[in-house]
Amino acid sequence: MGGVTQTAEAEAPAAVVPGPAPHDHDTVHAPAPARTGWAARIARVAAAGPPRPRLPTVLAATALSTVALLCLVALGGVVHHPLLIPPLAASMALVAGAPDLPLSQPRSVIGGQLLSTLTGFAVLAIAGPGLWTAAVAGGLALGVMMLARTPHSPAAATAVIVALQDPPFRTFVGLVALACALLVTAGLIGSRLTGRRYPTYW
Repeated sequence: MGGVTQTAEAEAPAAVVPGPAPHDHDTVHAPAPARTGWAARIARVAAAGPPRPRLPTVLAATALSTVALLCLVALGGVVHHPLLIPPLAASMALVAGAPDLPLSQPRSVIGGQLLSTLTGFAVLAIAGPGLWTAAVAGGLALGVMMLARTPHSPAAATAVIVALQDPPFRTFVGLVALACALLVTAGLIGSRLTGRRYPTYW
């Protein structure tokens, strides 16, 4: 009997001892998915764009623009046309900040500003000063610049100023010509200071 009992015990399956339940920290999680939606779009936009210029280039362009605009403010104050400063400030930003663009070249700065000025006076002579005249002058100035191959977007604002303010013709045209010469001269000086080529063509 004893032998039979021992044989039965030997043949009986071993009891399964339950182990501890798995915890959350034992679970292997899948890697977090890549950012999608607005976060991904913002990240892509932030990574795009032109390379940042060297600090000496930024400082030289900023200083040159500031000095040139101070000279224009003084000039505008003498001839009592301070409203001409905003479009000329935009022109200076193009010349100093993006000297290789077609909009920044001397033929565009000088030609675009003078042609837009004359367009403004032509529209003014036909329709008289006013907001409607200013809108037409700004639009026509763009077309004239495109035909003359002197694209310069800030100059459209000059045509608008002419149509709104009805300034004296000779004084205003002379001021624009002198201001444009100053801007181009500043660009030439800036090219020496920063090593950036200006102009790329005349």
